[in-house]
Amino acid sequence: MKRYDLIAVALTISLLTLTGCGKKNEISDRKVDEDPSQTLSFFGNKYEPANVEVIENILNGYIEENKDINITYESLKGSNYYDALHNRESSGNLDDLFMINHNTFLEFSENGSLADLSDLADDIPFSADMQNQMKAKDGKTYWLPTTVSAFGLYCNLDLLKEHGQKVPATLDEWIKVCDSFVSQGITPIIANNDISLKTLAIAKGFYPLYKEGIQAEVFSGLNSQEENLSTYLTDGFALAKNFCEKGYIDAAAALETEKTSDDLEAFVEGTQPFMLTGVWAAGRVKGMDPAFTFKVVPYPVLDDGSVLVVNPDVRLSVSAKSGAQEAAQDFISYFFEEENLWKFTDNQSSFSPLEDEYAPSLDEIQDIVSHYQTQTPVIGSDSHIDFPIWDITADVSKKLLAGQNLTELMRWMDEQAVQ
Repeated sequence: MKRYDLIAVALTISLLTLTGCGKKNEISDRKVDEDPSQTLSFFGNKYEPANVEVIENILNGYIEENKDINITYESLKGSNYYDALHNRESSGNLDDLFMINHNTFLEFSENGSLADLSDLADDIPFSADMQNQMKAKDGKTYWLPTTVSAFGLYCNLDLLKEHGQKVPATLDEWIKVCDSFVSQGITPIIANNDISLKTLAIAKGFYPLYKEGIQAEVFSGLNSQEENLSTYLTDGFALAKNFCEKGYIDAAAALETEKTSDDLEAFVEGTQPFMLTGVWAAGRVKGMDPAFTFKVVPYPVLDDGSVLVVNPDVRLSVSAKSGAQEAAQDFISYFFEEENLWKFTDNQSSFSPLEDEYAPSLDEIQDIVSHYQTQTPVIGSDSHIDFPIWDITADVSKKLLAGQNLTELMRWMDEQAVQ
């Protein structure tokens, strides 16, 4: 096996022992006996050891085939990543290649900071749904999704069985299970301060639009300010508020709970039956060796069933000012080769954005897989929405957990959507 230099800013560390607790990591995969003529900088928010290991393997494979190119991968965790990304964009120092979300796309595309990836997108067999999401209003493509992530209800099967309960399939069933636990002094649902309540509200509020196929029409009305966002999300946030008031969710605790970190630690303690968070964390939960069996299911928020919320995710973009656009796009093309992309998506318990219909293999999320393959999912940050809904609904969630009046909060949400 050939040697590689693994270089970290301020500290030389082993790639496989990254803990996710540091501020910043920078990895450079470079053969010590070669002098590459070109270096690509890749900035991303995939920070967990297992994620970085897969990215490193893809980098290594590309460098093996392109010995004149070196790639550095630097990562930051959570909101720190997007703060740094915005700072780099505003100062004209964007990396050659980076990850964005819906909100940053809206800003960066307006500033002309993203390269056109249309030709590359045409060469990759994306599913029809993803093609619809990727195409900007000007007909061009500025980002490519490497995964389709999902959000689900984690269920402690042993605890439910111990209390004579089953995994809920409808809203009425979920309420009855939660009432039973509350009556015994147990707060049933673990929620975080970011994605839990907003995805619950979006599932409840937007599902009728997707079911009827009128979401594009409604989103157009929201964009033109002919309609208010609260018209569609009030019922969903009212449900979330009701869950807090009934003691299903500890609002004060949730306000301090960070997503896919604090919430996972609370869930594996095994004292609460449910958790609302990203399905991509299922492998991490399993790796924490909980003393119980669990599975993840879609949100049971309908009178007659459940709703799955998904997002085109880990979106790759190239800087419009990069002097290495050709090399960057060539690397992206390599990233999307079947074996590479499958390892990346499966590692994150996410779906492939391609028409190949590959699905994640983790046993605990097969209810999510079945629903995605047979039912209509809701897209949490639909690209046809021209305002940063993902950030706005996260802020609403925090304010709701802090006890703000729902009517006033919905009015505030509508104001943010038109700024």
